[in-house]
Amino acid sequence: MSAFNNPFSPDVRLGAACGCGKHRSRVEHDAEAATLRDEPAGNDTEMLNGRVIQSAVMRALFPRDETRRRFLAAVGSSGALAAVSSVVPFGALEAMAQDKGALEKKDLKIGFIPITCATPLIMADPLGFYRKQGLNVTLNKTAGWALIRDKMLNKEHDASHFLSPMPLAISLGLGSAAQAMNVATIQNINGQAITLHVKHKDKRDPKQWKGFKFAVPFDYSMHNFLLRYYVAEHGLDPDTDIQIRVTPPPEMVANLRAGNIDGFLGPDPFNQRAVYDEVGFIHILSKELWDGHPCCAFGVSDAFIKENPNTFAALYRAVLTSAAMAREARNRQLIAEVISPPNYLNQPVTVVEQVLTGKYADGLGNVKNVPDRADFDPFPWHSMAVWILTQMKRWGYIKGEVDYRQIAEKVFMVTDARKHMAELEMKAPARSYAKFKVMGKEFDPAKPDAYLASFAIRKAA
Repeated sequence: MSAFNNPFSPDVRLGAACGCGKHRSRVEHDAEAATLRDEPAGNDTEMLNGRVIQSAVMRALFPRDETRRRFLAAVGSSGALAAVSSVVPFGALEAMAQDKGALEKKDLKIGFIPITCATPLIMADPLGFYRKQGLNVTLNKTAGWALIRDKMLNKEHDASHFLSPMPLAISLGLGSAAQAMNVATIQNINGQAITLHVKHKDKRDPKQWKGFKFAVPFDYSMHNFLLRYYVAEHGLDPDTDIQIRVTPPPEMVANLRAGNIDGFLGPDPFNQRAVYDEVGFIHILSKELWDGHPCCAFGVSDAFIKENPNTFAALYRAVLTSAAMAREARNRQLIAEVISPPNYLNQPVTVVEQVLTGKYADGLGNVKNVPDRADFDPFPWHSMAVWILTQMKRWGYIKGEVDYRQIAEKVFMVTDARKHMAELEMKAPARSYAKFKVMGKEFDPAKPDAYLASFAIRKAA
C-alpha cells in the first residue's frame, strides 16, 4: 500500500499542518477524523476505497470512540496501521472492494487442452461471456499438460485450464519450480472413463490386466490417481503389475489404434471417439468410481490476482456464468455444436453430444443413458484437495509430513468462489469439507492420515 493510500502514514505531505495542532498535515487530521466518524476522507477514488476499509477495520477492532482515540494516541497513526496490517490483509480487502472497477488488463491469453472438461472456459468465448465482462480473451489450444504448466510458469498465459491436482503440485514444487498457483473453480466433475482396446472385450476383470499398458494425461491428474486406485482395489500394484504412460489426450486414440497401449483412463471426448472409430470400448465411467469427482480446473497464479484484481474478478464472473449454463441439461446439445469446431475440440458434433448429453454407445453393443456422465459444478471443495493430496502421498509424489488442510485452503479458493457465485445468484455450499465415497469406501477429510494408512497397496513411507 503506497503512502498516498495510507491515511496514517507519516510520509503523507499533501497540505499544511492542521488547525488542531495534533497532526502533521490536514490529510492526517481528516483521516483520523474519518476513522472516528465512520466516513472516508479526501477525494481520490482509490484513496477513498482504502480509507473506507481502514476505517471499517478500526471501528470493528475498537468499537468505542474513546478506545480508538487512546490507541491512536498511544502508538501513533503510522504505528496503528502497521499493527493492524500485521493481522488484517488490507490489500486483499481493497481488491475485493474494487473488483468491479476498471480492468487492469483487458487482453488475456488463456491456455486449454481440447477436451470436454474445458467446456466452461471454451464456450465462454463463442457465446460472448468474456466480452460481456469487458475482456478480450484469446484461447490458446495447447498440446499437453506439461506445456500448459510451463506456459503458466513463464507467464505466457494469464490463466489456464488445469487438471485440478496441477495447482497443488505446482504450489508444492512437484515436477517444476514452486510457484503459488490457485484453483479458482472446478471446470468439470465426472466426465472420464477407462477405455480398453476392442481386442480386450473378454478381459473385463481388472485382475486380468497384469502387463497391460495404460495411458493417462499427466502424473498430476485425477486420471492417474483414479486408475491407480481402481487397479489397486482389484489387487494390482500400479507401479509393478501394469505400466502407466503419460500421453497427451489428443494422441490417446491413435496410440490405442496402433496397439501401443491396451487402454487409457482419459478425458472425453476421446473415450467416445475410440468407440466412434471402433477401436475401443468404454469399460467403466469414472463417475462409477467416485460420483462427483473433480477433474479439471480454472486456475491462476497468486501474482496475477495481486496485479489484476479487477480483471481476475471479471474473468471469474465470465467462467462462472458459463458453468451455470453448462450445468443445464437442456443446453448440452447447443454447447456440443458450439465447442466442436476445429479451433476448439475439432471433433464430430455427434461424439461431443454423446458425452455431454450422456446418451451414448459404449462399444459393447449398448446404448446407455447417463445424464450426469459429465457435469460442471464449479465449487472447489477443500475436501477434494485433501483427497488428491492423500493420493500424492500414497504413491510417493509427496515425501514427508503433509499439512493437508493448510495446503488445500491456500490453493482451492473457496472464499472467492462463494463471493462470486453469490454475485451471480449461484448457490454455494455452506461448508467446504464433506465426506464422500470412492469405490464404496468412505473418505473423511478430517482424517486423511487414517485413510492413507488403510490401503494395503501403497508406496512405502
